[in-house]
Amino acid sequence: MNFRKINRAIHRDLGYLCVGGMLIYAVSGVLLNHIHDFNSNYRIVQDRYQLDAATAANALTPAGVREVLDAIGEPRPADAVFQPGPDSLQIFVEGSVVEVDLENGTVVYERVAERMVLKVMNDLHLNRAGKLWTWLADVYAAALGLLALTGLFVLAGKQGITGRGVWLTGTGVLVPFLLALLFL
Repeated sequence: MNFRKINRAIHRDLGYLCVGGMLIYAVSGVLLNHIHDFNSNYRIVQDRYQLDAATAANALTPAGVREVLDAIGEPRPADAVFQPGPDSLQIFVEGSVVEVDLENGTVVYERVAERMVLKVMNDLHLNRAGKLWTWLADVYAAALGLLALTGLFVLAGKQGITGRGVWLTGTGVLVPFLLALLFL
């Protein structure tokens, strides 16, 4: 076997092995770069409920607060209760807010929910998965380095590293270093 054939086989097979990780890092990288615009780990969920008249009328008592929470399926106890006006009640439960309109019995339950898939991708990207993931990520980084190096020699001639590839590779290396010098 010649060099090019071995190089192509390594590049192809490493590419197949690394594609899942590359997609995870690509998606989570964009999400993490724009975390100030979009929280990819959590979302705010608002659920609406309608209480019966008796439950709404009883909501101002401690037992009534528990009754409201049971009616909306919230098993956790109230951390605090606040009555901002004569017709409204706010019940706070571990970062969530249950707003009760005492007059008509409508309830708006606002809570934070995880974006499970995106959060897992971000946690992997930020290396929050522990020591085993650290080792796997190190192996993955080495594989990406080898993938990059073998990619330089996949094509020959004018399309390869001795032709236009040298200019594209040079640009790809130079741009990040220039940006780092200018902005860091």
